[in-house]
Amino acid sequence: MNTSIASLINNLNVWTSSVERKSSGGRGGSKRINLYGIECLRALIIDLAVRGKLVEQDPRDEPAAVTLARIARAKKQKIEAAAARKSKTLELLPTELPPLPNGWEWTQLRAICQINPSNSAEDLLRASFVPMALISNRVDGDHDTETVTWREIKKGFTHFAEGDVGIAKITPCFENGKAAIFQNLENGIGAGTTELHVARPWSDDVNRRYLLLTMKTASYLREGEARMTGTAGQKRVTRAYFEATPIPLPPLAEQQRIVIRVDELMALCDTLERDSAEAMSAHQTLVQALLATLIDSADATDLAANWSRMESHFDSLFTTEASVNALKQTVLELAVRGKLVPQDQNDKPASDLVRHTVQTKLSLIKNGQATRDSVLAEVDKNDIPFGVPESWAWARFPDLGILERGKSRHRPRNDPKLYQPGIYPLVQTGEVARANGIIDEFHSKYSELGLSQSKLWPKGTLCITIAANIADAAILGFDACFPDSVVGFIPAEPIASAEYFLHFMKTAKADLLKFAPSTAQKNINLATLETILIPIPPLNEMTRIIAKVDDLLTLCDSLKSRINEVAETQKCLADTIIERAVA
Repeated sequence: MNTSIASLINNLNVWTSSVERKSSGGRGGSKRINLYGIECLRALIIDLAVRGKLVEQDPRDEPAAVTLARIARAKKQKIEAAAARKSKTLELLPTELPPLPNGWEWTQLRAICQINPSNSAEDLLRASFVPMALISNRVDGDHDTETVTWREIKKGFTHFAEGDVGIAKITPCFENGKAAIFQNLENGIGAGTTELHVARPWSDDVNRRYLLLTMKTASYLREGEARMTGTAGQKRVTRAYFEATPIPLPPLAEQQRIVIRVDELMALCDTLERDSAEAMSAHQTLVQALLATLIDSADATDLAANWSRMESHFDSLFTTEASVNALKQTVLELAVRGKLVPQDQNDKPASDLVRHTVQTKLSLIKNGQATRDSVLAEVDKNDIPFGVPESWAWARFPDLGILERGKSRHRPRNDPKLYQPGIYPLVQTGEVARANGIIDEFHSKYSELGLSQSKLWPKGTLCITIAANIADAAILGFDACFPDSVVGFIPAEPIASAEYFLHFMKTAKADLLKFAPSTAQKNINLATLETILIPIPPLNEMTRIIAKVDDLLTLCDSLKSRINEVAETQKCLADTIIERAVA
């Protein structure tokens, strides 16, 4: 067995287990899982294929040099004398190309194919129209097509025919190798936008599937992207790169064996990918089911027993970032439901705490330190979302402290006078969204004028976003201003910290998002936050909850760090196997 293939098979556990988190666009930096190892495996299979390391060579195969000579004769016969006189002389191949297996030859696409050909047909002949967006990374190049008349596509379109190979030539053409073979075309011919490069082999001495593989190798994609021309927002693959890049050409019989072997190995990758996805899904379902048993615990004592049963299986249960994030969310849910720590009958009931904060808030209003809130209705028992211990109470933000929107009255908001010279930190929704509990960054400062039209909030204020990033929350790590897209909450005495309310907001975010309208710029208003019901524990229990949550979230962060270390090790191992396989 080929040693490179043996290496792939012997290390399948590496390919299936190596994953990475990939950031995607949008506010808040959402992420998705990428099966890194299997993607590397697919790329390695193609690289090995076009380097003559995927299948054994057969000395009985007709050498590629003979094939190239036959292609040259076919090309000469098909080009008319006038066109031949105008044709460009082939550039010489680079002299320092890697050695190839016996019987292989280096060539160029334009030596074996007609580049960007024009179809010949009568007017009104119907042709398949394939938009550039449909050029996919599928090897077979099957596409849904619409039809237009030949008269309509005669000018301003790129022509192609059944079996032609094409690549999209504008960004992001090299993402996953945007190349395909055109198949199943109506009447055997087609057309697309001008943002395509098309190659049509001069004869059947080239296997089109093999030709497609050469355009999907990591080196072809990497070099092609580096040599694109144009502006950053709209780069293009040059025709020179498409037609003159050196291509390793094996004997025709070996081309066919390579394509068959690639299909077999890609089918294996499909199976590995499917099995990995199913295993990850099953794992996540198991984790969610077990975490649900924690939330369903009757009280802290029941929770302790359920937690003890799960704790011995932590190493097998919490092996992904998603599972650890689910554990974190479960901890917070338990905290605000009164199940995380036991109740103490000596604690004063939460109703006393709420009455105290209400009185403190009234004093602040009387002294001009807070604005008067809207009159809120009494808490309706029918609106309570879940049960809490008897010693707990339900209240709203205005009952518990100062809740106000940030201020930024001056227009325009980007007036330089608001920022020069910068003195007072200005926190925006992005800093709140990126914070891991405590806001420790800012990127703008208000001047004295900026402060005069805003408000300086003290360190320890809970910040809640109501626009752009909905219901993200974090606590100020320094005195700062913020605009009206952020709401500030300062708990009233005797509550000393906003930490408990930060934990609550992380459990309430999904419900608050339901209040945001379905528009491009989602937002909620202050009234939404004013009416949300908050489960309040006795003050001493609140302190115990905060300490317990801190301990458990620290444990979760430790689990995440270990997971990331293992993932990085697996990724490095996959990269090392690739380097050795292609060496």
